[in-house]
Amino acid sequence: MNATGYFTHKDCWKHEMGAGHPECPERLDAIEDRLLVTGVGDALDRREAPQAPLADIELAHDRMMIAALRGLSDQLADDIAAGGPSHAQIDADTSLNVHTWNAALRAAGAVLAATDSVMAGEMENAFCAVRPPGHHACHDKAMGFCFFNNVAIAARYALERHGLKRVAIVDFDVHHGNGTEDILKGDERVLMVSFFQHPLYPFSGADADPGQHASNMLNVPLPAYTKGMEVREMIDMLWIPRLEAFKPEMIFISAGFDAHRDDDLGQLGLVEQDYAWITQRIKDVAKRHSKGRIVSSLEGGYNLRALACSVEAHIRVLADL
Repeated sequence: MNATGYFTHKDCWKHEMGAGHPECPERLDAIEDRLLVTGVGDALDRREAPQAPLADIELAHDRMMIAALRGLSDQLADDIAAGGPSHAQIDADTSLNVHTWNAALRAAGAVLAATDSVMAGEMENAFCAVRPPGHHACHDKAMGFCFFNNVAIAARYALERHGLKRVAIVDFDVHHGNGTEDILKGDERVLMVSFFQHPLYPFSGADADPGQHASNMLNVPLPAYTKGMEVREMIDMLWIPRLEAFKPEMIFISAGFDAHRDDDLGQLGLVEQDYAWITQRIKDVAKRHSKGRIVSSLEGGYNLRALACSVEAHIRVLADL
């Protein structure tokens, strides 16, 4: 058996938010090309992502929000047929086209299918090459390039549908996963550990008053220009002891690669070797407590070369290559 699954779907390429938008279909092309040219793709168990059932999306999102997104998608199709605009705006940075609804269902469905496969022992771990990303999507609103919170849905799914008692989420995107925190804060079955640049969009997660944060959230705000060695030190000092004490039965990764030094959407200084190191530390915890079970899902990463090389480094560690 191939130890690492790779979940994606062609629908994830069809969602786009207009010319020049950084969260573009070419991101997935860059990853696919890199895995092909390096041969890493040959070592993976490649699966097509199904659409997530709405009942599972409701584990993390308000039913009215889901209905509103679907309604917006249907309305957009009608507007386009009548000669209207090709996109409907959610916020200043986020819009949907007629394919977004299906892409969002596939993105969430990929992480759920990966969870099922890993829980069934068909693969040790999995990476989901999906878009739209998810970690800014809150319980009752889409925002920040995100529509459904893929990782939060999967974490709840592992708890509710697979009967796990404790799951961890590791978020190393350059932006704070405010949506994941919004959905899961106070749910003591989940431990979320993250670092992110601060101040930076969405300007959350670093409140001076520690009482603002639930005990199951370990947010580590980092100043701009923090480099990889400092991040590694923080992970060993703060993340690892919390994860070890929590003993998660499964680990989900919000894998954003925009903390790379070449990525213009943030100003942190990570490189590919840092992502490999972080992945290895997570894998070590998973081996000790989670039977190796990890499901990683793509979040940010907008410099195409840096994204592709970082994903390759991440997957190499997951797949023991």
